[in-house]
Amino acid sequence: MSWRSLFKFELKAIFSNPSILFTVFGGVLIYSFLYPLPYIHQLPRQQQIVVVNLDQSELGRKLERMVDVTPQVMITARAESIDAAKAMVNQGKVQGMLVIPKDFQRDVLLGKSPTLAYGGDAAYFLVYGTIAEGLATVAGTLVAEVKVARMVMTGSDMALAAERYTAVKLNAQPVFNPTMGYVNYVVPAVFVLILHQTLLIAVGVLGGGQNEYLRAGKIGYWVHYPARRVVLVRGIVFSLIYLPLVMYYFGFSFSYYHISRLASITDLALLTLPFLLAVIFLGMILGQLIPRCELATVVVLLSSLPLVFSTGFIWPVEMIPAPISLLAQLAPSTPAINAFLRINQMGADFNQVLPLWGQLWGQAVVYGVIAARLMLKVKRENKLPVAR
Repeated sequence: MSWRSLFKFELKAIFSNPSILFTVFGGVLIYSFLYPLPYIHQLPRQQQIVVVNLDQSELGRKLERMVDVTPQVMITARAESIDAAKAMVNQGKVQGMLVIPKDFQRDVLLGKSPTLAYGGDAAYFLVYGTIAEGLATVAGTLVAEVKVARMVMTGSDMALAAERYTAVKLNAQPVFNPTMGYVNYVVPAVFVLILHQTLLIAVGVLGGGQNEYLRAGKIGYWVHYPARRVVLVRGIVFSLIYLPLVMYYFGFSFSYYHISRLASITDLALLTLPFLLAVIFLGMILGQLIPRCELATVVVLLSSLPLVFSTGFIWPVEMIPAPISLLAQLAPSTPAINAFLRINQMGADFNQVLPLWGQLWGQAVVYGVIAARLMLKVKRENKLPVAR
């Protein structure tokens, strides 16, 4: 009943279970390449749009040609009415639409301000943003050309007119996502979630399998040790297994995909330790509650999408209903994702994530106590000796 023997039993139980090994090593490694693959080009390009040209003038056709040569969008269809264009967008035939109003050229030449209408499928934020950016850039370029031409006609120098056609010039510089792409936007957070889910499944499978073992009338090694010792040793063993995987994600994978890394190794280690322990102890709770080991995978996978959208990095946290947001705080992935993003992608000081760090440690302590109590409860229900 020594600590050393318990470590040996735990390691043997983990490394002799193919399901756990595939989840831990196969899942982490496969997802490190599989998940970012669709986003490897960083930005969506050549989004298909439909044009409704109600003017049919020379300037309107010039605008169409300018739109078609932009890298963001390409014209693949033309419609006679706005309703027809909307129907094509709703049916998924195109991702956006542009409406050139009637008397567009006349209003431009008279110095009036015609209204160009454009839109896109907002179900995908970056797709919608790409379409809006491309069409807005083209419209701004055309307006600039008309203004410069008008200034030249009134006697202004060409070079001076090109510099002074507008009083304000926008110089946009992205701060936290320099490429403005999918990889830097979503992959750092999802990698943390992958570590969370695979670790949760692995610990849950181990606990669920031990429950099956007890229900079959057999007595496993964990029965002969105090529950708190089993919880502690399992936490240490899985933490040691996952530390290299965390380093692989935050090291090689981030470098491979050119994702910014602003945090120091010390800060990352300080966040990683309570994160892993909280997930392990939560996985032990899950393992004690399920009757069969395969249910761990089902339960965890069903929670993946809700966790992604309730964390706050994809959908603004202010727009998430308060009950859902509070419920998401129970998952270690929520404070962990927000903390890792702030220190590693946004350059925050560790002092600025202290509340999230404290939340992770609080989860680790509470879930560890609950896991130990559930283990004692299972022993009593199966009329097994309770080790002290």
